[in-house]
Amino acid sequence: MPATVIVGLQWGDEGKGKTTDFLAEQVGMVVRYQGGDNAGHTVVWGDQVFKLHLVPSGVLYPHITSVIGNGVVVNPATLIAELDMLTSRGIDVSRVRVSRSAHVLMPYHVALDRANEARLAGEKVGTTGRGIGPAYADRAYRIGLRMEDLLDRSVLEARIERVLPDKNLILASLGAETFEVRALVDQAVAWGERLAGYLDDATWLVQRALAAGEHVLLEGAQGTLLDLDHGSYPFVTSSNPVAGGAATGGGIGPLQIDEVMGVMKAYATRVGSGPFPTELTDEVGQGIASRGHEVGTTTGRPRRVGWFDAVPLRYAVAVNSVSSIMLNKIDILSGIPEIKLGVAYEVDGKRVDHWPSSGSMLGRARPIYETFPGWSEPIHEVRALNDLPENARRYLSALEEHAGVPIVLVSVGPERSQTIERAWRPMRHRPPVAV
Repeated sequence: MPATVIVGLQWGDEGKGKTTDFLAEQVGMVVRYQGGDNAGHTVVWGDQVFKLHLVPSGVLYPHITSVIGNGVVVNPATLIAELDMLTSRGIDVSRVRVSRSAHVLMPYHVALDRANEARLAGEKVGTTGRGIGPAYADRAYRIGLRMEDLLDRSVLEARIERVLPDKNLILASLGAETFEVRALVDQAVAWGERLAGYLDDATWLVQRALAAGEHVLLEGAQGTLLDLDHGSYPFVTSSNPVAGGAATGGGIGPLQIDEVMGVMKAYATRVGSGPFPTELTDEVGQGIASRGHEVGTTTGRPRRVGWFDAVPLRYAVAVNSVSSIMLNKIDILSGIPEIKLGVAYEVDGKRVDHWPSSGSMLGRARPIYETFPGWSEPIHEVRALNDLPENARRYLSALEEHAGVPIVLVSVGPERSQTIERAWRPMRHRPPVAV
């Protein structure tokens, strides 16, 4: 059976939570493969709204095993609070599993993140202040704690005693709070006691599911343009949201992936600092932001809003090997008389049709637009592509043409039922396996 990767094609906040929730009914396992509690997925289930930060969106289905993979940095306090919230609302979390190899996000990571952003002031990256970057840095430095370490007090004491003097030295130099070994160890031990029953060898868990014929869905956080290697560096996240990150962060090989579904919305948004060529700061942008409830799930910060940009779309489709797309929030554009679509840039007087690898070049880019007539009709009740207003279909066709792959799902509202579904999704065809 196939492994399907869900990946964001923009700056995050594309609606991956709804996409995963919509597809999860047909799968046996959902795996979150990177990021931390700096990401947020909002899932609407009937009249209930769930805001998830670490637990995969498929948790709302009782038959699904929800796995937090080794590529995630886990804040145990956030995870415990999320499990408690789900339980209090009648959701069974007994099938949630956390990779023993996932790294632990410690309180000093949060303190370092916030102190460093405060120091940068006007030049800050615009992180969520959740400690994600420092946690991933410790992982790369090979001085981090893994979830399995929470089960061994002696390991915790040795590791924290080794790293804390340096952390406290930096924090003190930044005028921030410092920490004591004993208090951190006690807290970490308590986390381990609470979470011990959820820890597992996630790689073999996923591999056994695939070998047994289960369909596995791998869910990314953030989006391609925030990827550490492929995004608008340095205004990026600290991990790899691209589809390739699903292999390393989810414990599978590239040939086990049969489908990559890209997720995008009908306009663009961005949270935090960094270049945003198609950004809107006028009443049109304010209207889109208001109707689309464009506020960060994790931070509560207003999202910056702009017209859809096809330049990074073509790039994102390429680096992710996208086979199909889900388009979200096209309903938010209803009522706008004229809709613009960025198709290229002007940089230093020259036309640029490709996504620039240079961050400074992107900062100088000015969008070149194509203009489309809008539509006035509300479309929340539409359930077939042919029933969309003609101008909406034209706009959708233009997006599909620039992407070069089919748009197979179109969302016209936040609920599962508010989705237009084509009858097919392209997947990679494997050669038959000899029996």
